[in-house]
Amino acid sequence: MIIGSAGFGGGRPHVNTALEMLKRIAEEEHLTLTCAVIQAEIESATVLDAFRQGLITPMPGAPALDEERIVSSSRIVGQMGTEPLVRALRTGADVILAGRACDAALYAAVPLMHGFDPGLAFHMAKVMECGAQCAIPLAPSDCLLGSIDSEGFTLRPLNPDRICTPESVAAHALYEQPDPFRIVEPEGEVDLTETRYSQIDRASVRVSGSRFVPQPPPFRIKLEGARIRGYRAITVAGARDPAVIANLDAIESRARETARAHLAGHLDESQYQIRFLFYGRDAVLGHLEPSKTSPHEVGVVIDVVGETLDIAQDVLALVRASTLHAPFEGRKTTAGNLAMPFSPSDFVGDAVYEFSLYHLMEVHDMTSLFPLETIVIGG
Repeated sequence: MIIGSAGFGGGRPHVNTALEMLKRIAEEEHLTLTCAVIQAEIESATVLDAFRQGLITPMPGAPALDEERIVSSSRIVGQMGTEPLVRALRTGADVILAGRACDAALYAAVPLMHGFDPGLAFHMAKVMECGAQCAIPLAPSDCLLGSIDSEGFTLRPLNPDRICTPESVAAHALYEQPDPFRIVEPEGEVDLTETRYSQIDRASVRVSGSRFVPQPPPFRIKLEGARIRGYRAITVAGARDPAVIANLDAIESRARETARAHLAGHLDESQYQIRFLFYGRDAVLGHLEPSKTSPHEVGVVIDVVGETLDIAQDVLALVRASTLHAPFEGRKTTAGNLAMPFSPSDFVGDAVYEFSLYHLMEVHDMTSLFPLETIVIGG
């Protein structure tokens, strides 16, 4: 059994929590298990050293990196490929518990250890990482069986109510991929331009022709780091007055200006961020929204993130009141811009984190960042 990205984040505390769960299960079920534990958390000093040597490059859209971003990161993990997992498999462990890992690596490790073609192994793994999502009807959580040989691989859903088709399997190449003919992994790329899909029975699809292009050294490991941004407080409200809906931008602008004026001299603008979301108008796409028709009602979310929870709550209270009473052209009332469905109207969230690193770090050894420990659990 291979578990990757344990605890979802794959940092040291997440792996350790998953390990405690495994220990409890082994004891309750009277099992004795050899467990290979692979950590993926990386010390900031290691990342700093690589940064100073110019060995770190950003992923597309990632922020510019500096030493402050590295040092302020609460945790940094590296996304392991197959090599640390293959090393763990060779220990003969019953369970492999890994920190942050590429999803496809969990499924590619076994066939790669046995010498199967990496193009086929990685392509099969990329489809299998989502279970039966390549089947129809679509299944967000169901099982898929993959069988690989020297010439190709076969996929079949284990639920008899689902089938795989050449189209449904080929379409999975669009999942999380900017280029449907190119799968990128730490070890290299899989070229799908010559891949062929064929139906071999009612539910099974045969895949062949996927070709692996290895990444020459140095290899690159993706770093993911998170740092605390602040603390959140929100208000949820609704607007139905056509005049209010037509003037939402003006109301938002005046509420921001009012809050900024009241807070001047007390808080620096860097200590808080205010965000308005107008659901039913353009909350999802913002200025990219192509439909400009006026809705008859709009859900309003006012989201404030402050340096401290007290700052977030205070700023939200001010912005909420300013929005509720903000004047606009043609207004005939003195209040009522928003309808509040809850009392109290404000909700407090927890700490808010943001990506501090989403970068690639050059390494010459794919396993050195991912220490392995083998333990026996249960009894």
